[in-house]
Amino acid sequence: MTIRPTLFLVLVAVAAPLPAQRPTPPAVTVDPAVAALRDKALTDDTAYAIVEGLTTEIGPRPPGGSAAQARARDWSVARLKAMGFRNVRIEPYTLHNVWERGAETGEVVSPYPQPLRLTALGNSGATPATGLTAPVAYFATFNDLMLAPEGSLRGKIAFVSNAMQPTQDGSSYGSQGPARFVGPNVAARKGAAALVIRSIGTDHGRGPHTGTTSFEPGVTPIPAAALSVADAANLERMMKLGKPVTLRLVLTPRFVGDRQSGNVVAEVPGTDKDAGIVLVGGHLDSWELGTGAIDDASGIAITAAAAKRVMDAGRPRRTIRVVWFGDEETGGFGGQAYAEAHKGERHATASESDFGADRVWRVETNFADAAKPVGDRLAMALAPLGVVRGDGVAGDGTDIAPVIRTGVAGVDLNQSGLRYFDWHHTPEDTLDRIDPEQLRQNVAAWTAMLAIVANAPEEIGSVTPRR
Repeated sequence: MTIRPTLFLVLVAVAAPLPAQRPTPPAVTVDPAVAALRDKALTDDTAYAIVEGLTTEIGPRPPGGSAAQARARDWSVARLKAMGFRNVRIEPYTLHNVWERGAETGEVVSPYPQPLRLTALGNSGATPATGLTAPVAYFATFNDLMLAPEGSLRGKIAFVSNAMQPTQDGSSYGSQGPARFVGPNVAARKGAAALVIRSIGTDHGRGPHTGTTSFEPGVTPIPAAALSVADAANLERMMKLGKPVTLRLVLTPRFVGDRQSGNVVAEVPGTDKDAGIVLVGGHLDSWELGTGAIDDASGIAITAAAAKRVMDAGRPRRTIRVVWFGDEETGGFGGQAYAEAHKGERHATASESDFGADRVWRVETNFADAAKPVGDRLAMALAPLGVVRGDGVAGDGTDIAPVIRTGVAGVDLNQSGLRYFDWHHTPEDTLDRIDPEQLRQNVAAWTAMLAIVANAPEEIGSVTPRR
């Protein structure tokens, strides 16, 4: 059928959807003092110096009341005092039923004998000291494991090979992470002797990604480990050749009872004690495979460096409280302890940096109607840094979650996750993964946020927390 050109144009015009009507954004004036603080932070290397010092002088800071984490707390108190913060202290708490890593090795016994690079998952059960040898039951995805009949894995090592892809917002961690978060529990309920998973990571190397897992009450923990992405891909190829595959695992973690740990707290005192506390920070602990540079020395460094810039500019209206939380990796115990210790205090906002050191690309808020102009000013101040305004409900972060759940307003400065899961929880989480320029952009964004929120004249009241 031939259509005359004029008629074709008419048909296109009718069929094409009209552009969505977008509301006119509010007219917002950015305080020149805030802009100046933001821009000056782009030359500030305070955050890099903190990450360098912590990873060099302390190194890995294992959760679970470790001696290294205790040394890190003492180091942190000295560093924060030297930076000029007030009321710097350690707030102790008790950890129960602490899990501790042991020996961890794996190998293919047959039909293609070779070693495997793996690491135990936090809360994993243990094999016998001499190891566990068993045939492999292969599952391409976690959902396939979920569909396995009850009791079908008795005497077998389950292997889940779901693959994670990089995303800017880190959403693939949520979609693929259950293989680690609850996969061992599911495998145990189906009778498996042990579980190995492809590491929850986006790299293609031989550094395995650890992380914690959870078992339901009444479910006996089974040995559970993450294979490096390369080794998991190789094991998958073996399975697809059609011959039975047997593995041998040696995992000897143990539960060591109760231990003491703590949070490190520092403040920039405000002028109005009734205006509420602006809570910021990250977590001091790290898995022991690397030195915890991106997870989360960078987060505590970014927030502390930004708070110092605001402190040096003059006393803010609201107190800024910087918290370097302990024991986030094994369940957010530092955040829970902080919320319990400070439940009688009024918090205006809570924000956390725990997603590496790459650029902040999006800001999201959760303010009551009276404080929405604060979010408008914040979005405008961050725009020159390449930060867009999102429409989600803020309040992300394991450590601030207990405070956020009480109805405290949230501000999220979302970093790019395109590189983060290449090195997350691996031996490769080291200082050389930090891009100093991107780190400075983070400090600039957090400086602008703190300068605006801590000095906002509006009442920042309680909100409905994110679900």
